[in-house]
Amino acid sequence: MKKRIMWVGFLIMAIGMIVFSFVSAEVFYRASVENSGEFLRVYANIFDKDLSEEQLTKELAQEYSSRLGGARVTFLTKDGKFLSDSEDKDESDRSDRPEVISAMADGEGFSVRASSTIGVDMAYFCKDLGSYLVRVAIPTGSFWSVYLQSMPTVLLFLVLDALLCLLFTYFATGYILRPMEKITKEAALKKHIETPYPELQPIAELMNRMNDDVAARVKEIDEEKNLVLKAQQSKNEFISNITHEMNTPLTSIRGFAELLSTGALEGEKAKKAAQTILTQSERLTNLISCIINYNEIDSEDMQLYEVNASRIAQEMLENLEPAMAERHIVLLSEIQPDVVLVSRYERVTEIFGNLIRNAIQYNRDGGSISVLLNKDEFTVSDTGIGIAPENLDRIFERFFTVDKAHNGKNGGFGLGLAVVKKLCKKSGWQLSVKSELGRGTTFCVRFSAAE
Repeated sequence: MKKRIMWVGFLIMAIGMIVFSFVSAEVFYRASVENSGEFLRVYANIFDKDLSEEQLTKELAQEYSSRLGGARVTFLTKDGKFLSDSEDKDESDRSDRPEVISAMADGEGFSVRASSTIGVDMAYFCKDLGSYLVRVAIPTGSFWSVYLQSMPTVLLFLVLDALLCLLFTYFATGYILRPMEKITKEAALKKHIETPYPELQPIAELMNRMNDDVAARVKEIDEEKNLVLKAQQSKNEFISNITHEMNTPLTSIRGFAELLSTGALEGEKAKKAAQTILTQSERLTNLISCIINYNEIDSEDMQLYEVNASRIAQEMLENLEPAMAERHIVLLSEIQPDVVLVSRYERVTEIFGNLIRNAIQYNRDGGSISVLLNKDEFTVSDTGIGIAPENLDRIFERFFTVDKAHNGKNGGFGLGLAVVKKLCKKSGWQLSVKSELGRGTTFCVRFSAAE
């Protein structure tokens, strides 16, 4: 980077210096030409106007040349014919020379060109003196000769330019690149980048966005990794729980079946063993049905329609009235008529039934249950055993039960609340729970997505 800056700076300054030398040579050349014209105009004033053509000899031309410091002197007739010259022996017509043409037309003329007779660049001034024309010439450098004369100076400045560029790069690049280095370090450390330089603000904003994107992506990857681990653990727990739940009835069935097969049981004992086998078989069947029902919730093929939730809640309370009466539980209900939800009959039945059955199952004898339904929410409260604070987040896990003594009783395997949570999430409804250990629990389903 520093070398590139040095070379770019050197090339810019070198090109600028070369262009400047060209322009300077051109200006100097033009000034030199103008000065030569002024000198020659002054020189022409020393000639005698009263001289005749016979007097305009080569000796006279050489005499004037000597007086003018060696300037070339040429005498011409009024029409530009050659008379004499201080240096040239060529007696050809000079009437076609630019300075001569101007003198014959305007009284004087000036031009700069390479001499066709002596082969060097000359400045010519021709003046009409009345009876004859006199032309005075002095050598002058060409543009290229002037430029070549300046080359040593130009080369010296180019060397100095290279040295200055090297020093400038050494000291300036550090100053110029320091803000970029700071931005790069802050970006590497995942810091929020700020810069006082407006030119670097777009870069700082770009790096901030890139850091934010990277952080978001890393967070997303971590979350996905945790989900894979929140899924593997759940799978392991599910397998462990279902194995345990199935093992109990299977062990009982196998044990009594072996006793019956060996004839070890007779009469009333055999009858009781057979009844136990039937009960445990029914329990195992209910468990399998619960698992199948839980897995079928994710099906997207089921069409939704309007369901009269009020009628379902009323029917559910009527069906569970004998269970409440058996335990002397008092029911307090407030069912708003014709509450319509966009769902399916079996889903609403599953949610209402699980919450009300739990309120009965985990209630105390002689307790009470309150059921509330309106267009905004469905609430079930009981005066039962309650839930410990550390278990509030776990009650919606599959196969988790607050009271292990009730596990499997009346078909309860800890899947009810897991089904309720899954159905509410699928419907976009908000499920919440409040509980106080030993004083009761309240479940609330808000139909926020049903309106």
